[in-house]
Formats: sequence, structure tokens, C-alpha cells
Amino acid sequence: MKKFRKVLDGLTTSSPGGTIGTPSGGSAAGTPTAAPTPKEIDVQETLISENFQLCKTVRHGFPYQPTALAFDPVQKILAIGSRSGGVRILGRPGVDCYCQHESGAAVLQLQFLINEGALVTACADDTLHLWNLRQRRPAVLHSLKFNRERITFCHLPFQSKWLYVGTERGNTHIVNIESFVLSGYVIMWNKAIELSTKTHPGPVVHLSDSPKDEGKLLIGFESGTVVQWDLRAKKADFRIYYDEAIHSVSWHHEGKTFMCSHSDGSLTLWNLRNTTKPFQVTFPHGKIQKDGRKESCKPILKVEYKTSRSSEPFVIFSGGLSYDKAGRRPTLTIMHGKAITVLEMDYPIVEFMVLCETPYINEVQDPYAVVVLLEKDLIVVDLTQSNFPVFENPYPMDVHESPVTCTAYFADCPPDIIPILYSIGAKHKKTGYSQKEWPVSGGSWTLGSHTYPEIIITGHADGSVKFWDASAFTLQMLYKLKTSKVFEKPKPGEGRAAELGEEDPFAVQMVSWCPQSRIFCVVGISAHIILYRFSKYDSNTQIVSLEVRLQCDSEDIITPSENENNPCFSEPGPHSPQPHHQHPASPGSRTPEGAKDSIPCLKVKDRVVRVPPGYQSELVIQLLWVDGEPPPQITSVDINSAYGLLAFGNCNGLAVVDYLQKTVLLCISTLDLYGATDPYQRLTRSPRRNRQSTSGLTELTDNQQSTDMDRSKSPTSESRENSFSRSRSSSVSSIDRDTKEAVTTLQFGESYGRKNDVLPGPCLWVGTSLGVVLLIPMSIPIDHEERMEDSVTVGPSGAVQMLKGSVLRFAFLDCSGALIQCPYEVWRDQNAPEDSDRPRRRKLVHFSPSSSQDACGEGHLTVVCSERQAKVFLMPSQSCLFVHNITESSFVLRADVVSVCNSVCLACFCANGHVMMLSLPSLRPLMDVNYLPLTDMRIARTFYFTNGGQALYLSSPTEIQRITYTQEMCDNLQEMLGELFTPIETPEAQNRGFLKGFFGGNPQTFDREELFGEAAAGKASRSLAQHIPGQGGLEGMKVAAGGAVGELARARIALDERGQRLGELEERTALMMTSAETFSKHAHEMMLKCKDKKWYQF
Repeated sequence: MKKFRKVLDGLTTSSPGGTIGTPSGGSAAGTPTAAPTPKEIDVQETLISENFQLCKTVRHGFPYQPTALAFDPVQKILAIGSRSGGVRILGRPGVDCYCQHESGAAVLQLQFLINEGALVTACADDTLHLWNLRQRRPAVLHSLKFNRERITFCHLPFQSKWLYVGTERGNTHIVNIESFVLSGYVIMWNKAIELSTKTHPGPVVHLSDSPKDEGKLLIGFESGTVVQWDLRAKKADFRIYYDEAIHSVSWHHEGKTFMCSHSDGSLTLWNLRNTTKPFQVTFPHGKIQKDGRKESCKPILKVEYKTSRSSEPFVIFSGGLSYDKAGRRPTLTIMHGKAITVLEMDYPIVEFMVLCETPYINEVQDPYAVVVLLEKDLIVVDLTQSNFPVFENPYPMDVHESPVTCTAYFADCPPDIIPILYSIGAKHKKTGYSQKEWPVSGGSWTLGSHTYPEIIITGHADGSVKFWDASAFTLQMLYKLKTSKVFEKPKPGEGRAAELGEEDPFAVQMVSWCPQSRIFCVVGISAHIILYRFSKYDSNTQIVSLEVRLQCDSEDIITPSENENNPCFSEPGPHSPQPHHQHPASPGSRTPEGAKDSIPCLKVKDRVVRVPPGYQSELVIQLLWVDGEPPPQITSVDINSAYGLLAFGNCNGLAVVDYLQKTVLLCISTLDLYGATDPYQRLTRSPRRNRQSTSGLTELTDNQQSTDMDRSKSPTSESRENSFSRSRSSSVSSIDRDTKEAVTTLQFGESYGRKNDVLPGPCLWVGTSLGVVLLIPMSIPIDHEERMEDSVTVGPSGAVQMLKGSVLRFAFLDCSGALIQCPYEVWRDQNAPEDSDRPRRRKLVHFSPSSSQDACGEGHLTVVCSERQAKVFLMPSQSCLFVHNITESSFVLRADVVSVCNSVCLACFCANGHVMMLSLPSLRPLMDVNYLPLTDMRIARTFYFTNGGQALYLSSPTEIQRITYTQEMCDNLQEMLGELFTPIETPEAQNRGFLKGFFGGNPQTFDREELFGEAAAGKASRSLAQHIPGQGGLEGMKVAAGGAVGELARARIALDERGQRLGELEERTALMMTSAETFSKHAHEMMLKCKDKKWYQF
């Protein structure tokens, strides 16, 4: 615990190398005109560096650019590989794990060690990895890097420790899974094919052991050659040469026939009795044309041939449609007997896998579901019902249903908000799902001790907003709101979308939500704001629309003055310009040149509409076109339910709206906010004519190539949402000549509007892109009736402080360092039936700065954070107490004042990927971690800190990554995550029966160790592959787990493994005892039989 004491005897600061209010660190700009009254502030800061540590927690959403799929039929867990080297492992809801290959190479194939708690991944850099899944955070145990050959296919037989690896050269290598070392046994391509063959068979595209005899390996080559290799005899049993390229092979469980899929859209069925030609050739989707020829079809990329006890076999394949129809959607075809069902998919199929009841390939398979991995979705089809319904997916795989354009994260919400949102959202859920339980049900998960209500809000390009329950490291959609329903559908070729080529005119740019009052505000890219209230009842509503002309006659250009590095605040004088408050003209009016003028970008519905329970629109605010120019995007917004006010700003100025009375209180340019206290000299000029494009918001989310930011540059006010292209400095001479001063942040709160104020009152804090902080006091009637009738008065009081870079965040602390919450109105349902005994009145909750200031006098602390600097100053004297220069070479993208460990701190995320924590109020650095080596615009737009030590960002266009920055949560992370591996007894193989085993069973047991071991096969060439030990053992697990919880987890895993080994030893001992008893019995019978015989009778 550290105690900070500061005597305010004029101008003092705790920041090294900086003075109060000096944006460039070398002048006295921003100096208060009057010295504050000396008083002592006693703040005890409890946060220390040891409270902070940064680590990833969970990842939600659909794996971006998926490439591979695998399923463990015993553990019932699913793995998905991606192009960026990520692996997602899914089980029952709550069991969701993300792993990342350090190389970042694409995952080509996944193979579970069935019921062993391990996974093999084959990557595009020709490396095999063995992952240990018996710990909550999987780690790599071994890696094997192939140096001279490229991996194309892998196959691991059930209950085998030898992995078959096919290569691009057509060779097949064998890897010992336990040691991850290559065997000396190699099946060379030139040995597999006939010597008379003149061409190379191509890469290996299939490997599988025969269900009839596991000593026979079926090898499929891309050219159409199929070879069955006798592993014992080291020779080919048969070779098949087919004209069409092979994509996949699937066995019948009896091992007498197999099916191949080909590039011409055909399926061939082969019988081992006659391999000279296929037993059957079918074109499932190839119709016979008038001339008698088959129409050409697309390749069948994969086929699975599965038998069933109760019905005909299933033949399931992807692709194979005819080329005749353009624009046909991807399909999965299910052939069951004579019935053919074609399932159309919304996205291309990456991979599919049939789920069967048994892990044994030589038993009747009895398929019950098909997992289909699409480019942007994961679906599971129920095969047990004739109409093949899909299962309802319990994972949040539709985060990206429309591209995510903004996020918000709220921890420790009111406990009643999640149930009520869920109850409203559940009424709009889709129906027609399978009634059976989700088949991916492996792992175990329990609700951790660190749980509290958490909500994530995502805004999307189509104008929709989704509310998600994010409690306890899970994610479940609660409620979906479509903001586009407020507007009329734009006709093709009309409106702003046609004028500017805007594809998503309803795209959500930012949101503002008050969980206590349930007031919700959405800012759209078409310069519109929609205010919503929550109601449990449906209603007939007439949407009120306000049109605001936020534009000034003169544009603000900053010019160097004689004292260009020392901008200072001047005293108010008579030359103060008057506010350019322009009232909206009638819609549809035109300028003399014929350009659009005084019309909004979108048309609000002007009729009474029936709205369902949930969030119901109350007010729409739209900025108008001016002189043929579309309105600039809104850059900041804040709403306060206690005041009944909404404020927003852009690069032209600021507007304040009374949403209770549906009136515009203030519409003023940024320049006019200063009055005579403008620190810069400006020139006027004619308005710019270049049209501003606003299409960047949605382009960022769909662009597969993320844009790398220049770490040394900062966004200007106009391009902040679209690029990191321009540089900004606090000195006037370096400011771009075309830069307007935008309103970058707004905050309502109880404060002191002027230095001589005795009591706090409602205020609006304004921060601009030039680092200026302005304060606007307001007079709001307290009585309910007066509030609805009398007008609110608003009067700017001039500049308060200056900082380096755009202002990003405001927060208020009392003089003991505790966070002061903004006042709010308690939620009331305006559509509820009237109660004459209890009339509905507004119930307000205020957190006045003076309520707890008896000990240290009146006043409060204001925290201001900009792109490069943070300041804490005392109100009402406006004296700067602490200054900290956060970064010189980069700039802050996101800053939030958060509650953590029963205290508060300032959390910052910089463009160079650093995450920083600063103590409050002293701004002492507590943590600085270089978290992300490169930051793109998607991460910059979606990064969000919240209370309780958590944050999130969009790690890809389809995935939300959550992180924690507290040591406590890092230590308890193991307890909060789900278990991937649960001890399950492997099902026993079915008894094949005497006759079946006698006539068609395995002729002898197959010992792979005897064939592939070093004693028989020798060692493989060292230059062929390199073994790389992983960190998945106890050392790696110690790094991954950390703390006492990790030690307990490791001890438990060790006990489980030891118990498993003891159980196996006990079984072997019992077998030996039985064998010994049998031998003793036979010996005793022989002794009794022979004891009376003479020697010559033998």
C-alpha cells in the first residue's frame, strides 16, 4: 500500500519531464488563471504491479478460414483447424478451447488418438505436432519436421501407435506416436506401382487399413491409382488404374468392397475379388442428355460409405453437381437406399465427417449424424430422421452473420437484465431443429466461483445489434435488434447508398448503453442516431424524427501564430464569435446548383408501426446534407437517462438533444464552443467540396488481409475511423492544414461548470481532436412536471485543459480516489398498464461528488486521457495534479477507467500493440506488456476494456478474443476452463461369432511393433525429418497452468494416469493368475493320470 499526499500550492506536477497543461512539455499553456486554494488530498492507492498480468482466456465465434475437421467418437469432442494455424476443440457447451501453432502454418489435417486425450496435427510447413489434451490448456508434446517431402495425407488406425504419413512424392512413411520418431519402414511409390508404369502416380490422397485385415494398407494416389499394400510381405496385393483422378476412398465395414470419388463427379465401387474394373460406376447428379451422353459434373471431393443395422447403407458425399446451372449453392448429398436427398448449404463445404456409434472400422457403423464444416458455419445433420433436420448449434458460431463493426463489453451488470433479454429473445428463435441432444457432448465444465453477469454487445454491417450473455467465459446470444426496421427500405438507385456507393447504409458505428435504465443508443454510418427504450409489452409507436443541420459557415483551419508552440487561452472579449446555429430546412430542398441540401441520408417510417416486446425505437436523429455534401460521420456520443439528454459530435461541431421533450437544445460548431478562449488562431475559407466516403467501416471486417498500422502515426479527426494514415502532434506547426477539429469524446456527469462554483451540477465534458477539454454546464429542472415542460439551459464555459493528441476518455473520482458513477434513471416500463395507486414517475439515482467529501472538502478529481497523455486535475479549481506521457512513438487507441481489485485504474491499448495500466490518481505505471506485435484496424475498432480485469477484441472477422489483465484471474484460469478429456472406458469390440471369425476373420493378429520397430525396420534417415521436443510435458504444463491450481491439476492428471496403469497391471495380473490356475489344474490331472503307470507304459 502506497500513500500519496500532495499540497496544491500553485502549479505542481508529479510527471517527470513535463509541466502542467503543456501539450508539448515545454510551455505553461493551460495554466489556471487563478491559483487554487491550498488544500491537502489524501489518497491511498492499493494497486501494485503484482496485481496485473496479461493472458488470453477464451475465444468465441466461428474459426476463421477453417481447413480441417476431426472427431473423437469415444470422447465426443470435435477439433477444427484453420489457415492461420489455430485449432479449436469443442465439447459440451462451456468446453471450448483454442490452441495456436507457433509457426502460424495452416492446419492440413487433424487426427485424434481416440480416447487417449491426444491430437495429431499436420501443418502446411510439413510438420506434425502431438498435442496433449489431458490438461485444460493443451500443449505440444512432440513435433516432427519433414525436410525433403511435403505431407499430403495422414492416417492413424484405432488403438495403434503408428501413424501413416503420405507425401507429395507418393511415398508413405510411418511415425511412432509415442516417441515421434520415423520408422525405417517406408513404402516407396516406385515399389507400390508396377515397374512398367511410365508415369508418376502423383501425391498420396488416401491411406486406410483394411477392415478385414489391418496388415493390409490401402493407398490412393491422385492420378487414379489405388494399391493395397501387404505390410508383412512388403509387396502389393493388387493395383487399380482408373482414368479419373481420385479425391477420396471409403471402405465397406466388411472389407470386401470400397468406394472412390472422382474428379468427373462419379462414384466407383470396387470388389476385391475382381480389381480389373469397377463393380459399379454411378454419376449421382449426371443426367443423360438428348444425344445419349452424360452431362459433365463437378468433382466429388469426399465420399463416406457407412452401413446400418436397421436400414440400407448410407452414401454421403460433397460436390458432384452438374455444370449446367450457374450460381448453384454448395451441396451435401445423402443417398440412403434409393432415396437421394440434396442439402443445399449457404457457404462452400470445407470438410464433412460422418459420426458413427462405434470406433471399430470392421463393425456395422450405424451413422447417426454428419458434421459439415463450411467456410463460415458449422452444422450437424441428424441422420436418424428421414427429413434430416439439423441440430441447434449451442456454440456462438454466428457472431459474423453480418460483419462486426463495433463492440461493447459490460461486466457486473444488473442481475435481472440477462434473464429478461433472454426471455424476449427466445420468442424469436428459429424452429424445426432436431429434437435430439447435440452430439458433440464431450468434456466437462462447471460454473466457476468468479462469476457475475456480463454482457457483450456487437454492432453489425447490416444494422443489426446483438446482445450476448458472456458470463463465466461462455457466450450465448440473448437478443437481436434490427435497427434497419426504423427506416423505409431504400429503392434501388436512390438515396445515399446510390450516391456514394454505400453498400451498408444501416451499418452500426458505435453504441451507448445504460444497463440500469436500459436506455440504448445506436449510431449509424449514415450519420443517424436511434434511441431505444426497453419494454416487456408490444406497442403501436409513431417514431419521432429530428433532423439536425450540424454545419458552420466557416471551416476551422489552424495556422501558425507568432507563438506557435505556446497556444494559450485568452480572456473572453467582445470579439467572441456568435454560435452558427442553423435550423433544418424543409426536406428535399435544393441549392441553386441543384445539389442535395437539407435532406437526411435515410427516410424514417412516418406511419404508426407495431413493435414487439424488447427494445423499441423512441427517437431518430439524422444529420442533413449541406450544399450537396453528405453529413460527416458522427465521431462521439453519450446519453444520460437521469438528465434525459443525448449529446453527439462530429468534425463540424456538437449537438445536444433533449430526448424527453424531443427538441434540439444546442447545435454549435467546435469553434463557437470556445468563445474567446480559443487557443489557436484560425482562418476562414470556403467549404471543401471533396466528398467524404464512409465505406471504410464495413470494408475492414470483410477484408481478409488485415491492414498493418504504422506505429508512429496517429489518425486525424476525419480519418480516425477509416485509416491510420496521418500524423498528429501537439505543436501547431505540425497539424495538417486540412484537419478540422472534431468532437472525439463526450461525457455527462455531476461536476463544477466554473471555477467559482460552490455546488456541483449537471455538466457535459467535451474532448476534441486537438486535445482541448471543454466544459458545458447545464441547468435541468428537478421536478418531473417541470422537466417535461420547461426547457433545459445549456451554456458553454470555454476551454479547461489541453493534452497531446485527441481526447479519448473522461472519468470522475472523489477525493478519496473512488470512482463516481454517472447519475441514471431507474428503469420503468412506459408501456406497462397504468396503476392509479402508484403513478409512474421518474426515479433518479445521483452520485454527487460532494456527498462523501466531508473529510476532504468539496470538489472531485477528473481523469482525462488522450492519444498520448493522461492528466488528473482537481475541480472546481481546474488545477492539474498529475500528468503522465503515455507514449511518444505511438498513440493510444482505447482508454478506459476500470474497477479492478477493489480499486480503479486507467487501462490503455496502444497502436503498437502495448497494453498499459496506470494507477489513479497518481498515473503511476503498473503494467506495460507488448501484447500484439501488429495491430490492424479491426482490432483497433473493437478493443474494449471492462471492469473485473477483462477485455476483448475481434481477433479475426469471425472470432472474439477475450483476455484478462489481472493476476488473480490468470491464477484461477484453470479452474474456470472446461476439461477436454474425461476418463471413459473404451467400448469393447463386438463378438464376431464362430463361423464369421472362422471363415472371414483375421487370419492372425498383426503386430505393428514387430514390423515398424527399430529392431526390424531400422532407423530412418536423419535428414528426412527432424524431431522437435515440445513443452507439453510437466514443464510446459507448468507454464500453461501456473499457481497452485495448476499443481493440483497436474497431480490429478498424474494420479489418473497412474490409476490407469495400475488398472492395466491389475488386469494383466488377473489374467496371469487365471492362466497359472489353469496350468496347475492341468498339471494335477496329468499327475493323477500318470502316477500309477510304469515307465515302459509311457
